[in-house]
Amino acid sequence: MIGIYDVVRKPLITERATSALDRSNTYVFDVHPAANKVQIKNAIEKLFNVKVLSVNTANRKGKVKARRSGRKQLMVELASRKKAYVRLRAGDAIELF
Repeated sequence: MIGIYDVVRKPLITERATSALDRSNTYVFDVHPAANKVQIKNAIEKLFNVKVLSVNTANRKGKVKARRSGRKQLMVELASRKKAYVRLRAGDAIELF
């Protein structure tokens, strides 16, 4: 079983995440790949003392990139990620910085 401190890895601050926050009070987090929606909801509520309305998740497969090592070209696969879009109750907020 995954602990609440292992579920949420870090908040993602991108242009898309910022616009989702402004539009619908939705925060985006990088989460553990094995975490499910219930675990993510419980972890966010306990860590930040807020009420979570919904959780949507997205798995992003790692990209394959070409790297050069001298004359050889190596194909390297970058790590896969799982993102969670967490929508909070109106009036609740998470202080990220």
